[in-house]
Amino acid sequence: QVELVEFGGGLVQAGGSLRLSCEASGSIFKINGMGWYRQAPGKQRELVALISSGGSTNYADSVKGRFTISRDNAKKNMVYLQMNSLKPEDTAVYYCNADLIPYGSSWNIEYWGKGTLVTVSS
Repeated sequence: QVELVEFGGGLVQAGGSLRLSCEASGSIFKINGMGWYRQAPGKQRELVALISSGGSTNYADSVKGRFTISRDNAKKNMVYLQMNSLKPEDTAVYYCNADLIPYGSSWNIEYWGKGTLVTVSS
């Protein structure tokens, strides 16, 4: 059983900052890439940021220079998203994503958290 749980969503004014955290727990052999996606009302889910097991990162153009994704070097099962200079258009449910190999599996499997709401007021 593998679970991803997000923390840190909330209401913030435009220009403010929030930090999201995500913890992967359960019977995990290896975590490869982790990332954050978001889904605004009436829109499709979109990529926000990805980070590989080696630390390589990839960002959506809309968040470059404002958001930073990172992983905990000690706790390999944690991923963070530091969001600065937030805009009303960043309002969405943010989902944590992980590509990992559970114990007993030979396959890389994609898991999702249930999401955390970020609301940016103007």
